[in-house]
Amino acid sequence: MRAALPALLAASLCGCLVGPDFVQPPAPDAPHFTPEKTASPGLGQRFAQGRDIPEDWWTLYRSKPLDALVRESLDHNPSLEAAEAAIGVAYYNAEAQKGILLPQIALLSNESQNLQSNNRSYGAINQSLFNQFYPSPYNLITGQATPSPVTTNPTAPYGLFLKQLTISYAPDIWGLNRRGVEAAEAQADQAAFQMEAARLALTSNVVVAAIQEASIRGQIEATKNIIAIFKDSLQILNRQYSFGSIAKADVVAQEAALAQAEQALPPLEKQLALQRDLLTALAGRLSFDQIEQQFKLSQLKLPMTVPVSVPSMLVEQRPDIRAAEANLHAATAAVGIARASRLPNITLSANLGASAFHVAQLFAPGTGFYTLAANAAEPLFDGMTLLNKERSAVAALEQADAQYRSTVVNAFQNVADALRSLQSDAKAVETARKSEDASRRSLDIVRMQLKYGQVSQIAVFTAQRIYFSAALLRVQAEATRLADTAALFMALGGGWWNREPEMRR
Repeated sequence: MRAALPALLAASLCGCLVGPDFVQPPAPDAPHFTPEKTASPGLGQRFAQGRDIPEDWWTLYRSKPLDALVRESLDHNPSLEAAEAAIGVAYYNAEAQKGILLPQIALLSNESQNLQSNNRSYGAINQSLFNQFYPSPYNLITGQATPSPVTTNPTAPYGLFLKQLTISYAPDIWGLNRRGVEAAEAQADQAAFQMEAARLALTSNVVVAAIQEASIRGQIEATKNIIAIFKDSLQILNRQYSFGSIAKADVVAQEAALAQAEQALPPLEKQLALQRDLLTALAGRLSFDQIEQQFKLSQLKLPMTVPVSVPSMLVEQRPDIRAAEANLHAATAAVGIARASRLPNITLSANLGASAFHVAQLFAPGTGFYTLAANAAEPLFDGMTLLNKERSAVAALEQADAQYRSTVVNAFQNVADALRSLQSDAKAVETARKSEDASRRSLDIVRMQLKYGQVSQIAVFTAQRIYFSAALLRVQAEATRLADTAALFMALGGGWWNREPEMRR
């Protein structure tokens, strides 16, 4: 037995592995993300083709409050903590699965006190049971040939002491257990990449939410400015009305325009409050414990140089693609598990022990026993259960493969959308700034003419509405450009691979 067990162990570890072996899918042969070669977005911002993304990409906005909020969110957000804990669950499940590759050893200890009945038939039953452990001429009924100080009185109590070592081992001939370990390790990898995806989503959500808060504050500021202009125009009209230069209807019309502008303020203030609640929750705080940071567009600097990775590296950088690849790996191993379950399996077992009437006699000569056994099992008929399980595993593998390819396609779409958005955003910001500047100069001229009564009230209303709309559009265009830059960083993977390995857990 000592010579055979290591040989069987080595043979099982070197046995064949049924089922397909996992092969990492090749990277797509894509020269660039869009049909045309990507150009710079313009207006001072440019794409750095082939440059790597920093791990803390949000620092490119050069905002200390934003950096502090992102780091606080990474440290305290419970959703990210749950994703990190999921890694531990998958890792220890994989480690537990490895234990089945080794022999299983258990120690059995049985101690009992027994009292026989005077009934001879019951004693015969006890004698048969007793002889399994004590192959001696001792007879429980007659009380002859006593090997221990048990009384010949058939009603006298006696003790039975058993110490047994049980060893069992199932040689992994077809790789059933090794495929199980392979699948568990792939699931652990999937959990790790899902955590990276959660981390990337969290940082992106914080950055975009901060930009949205800055946008709302900018719109509130623009609204308050136009309200001040409307009030100033109303004062001029009231003064002219007091001189009899204009009719009361002109004053009332300006009051209506002022009320309409003031009506736009409460919804913006509501949006700001809700946005603050969102940022507080992302930081892992309760709603009453609001964050200290406040964001304005003037405090967020647009990253002028945006790193754009090589397309062939995207499958290595996107955590969702890596998670889909790990899922494909696990599905491949599951096919091997299903196929190995249909083949013959062998189980080896050994029982070593000693039994006696007294503890002191457990290791005395004649008290030991052993059992060696080998079992072979081959499924003959199971109602097509195992075959259908294999077919199900093959279908799941096809599903995982399709899901992987779909994830890659979506990832390339995300990057292409972000690149095109930034190219469009540059034009939109430039146009919005020109429009705001022109409408402001036009409004200044109209207001000057209004003081001297040289312009109609309709022209005043028109100039005010155009400037109000242009100011809001300029704020929104700048915020959209900032947010789309963050979307590009997220689409490219966020630079998680540049962190130290021990910091990824």
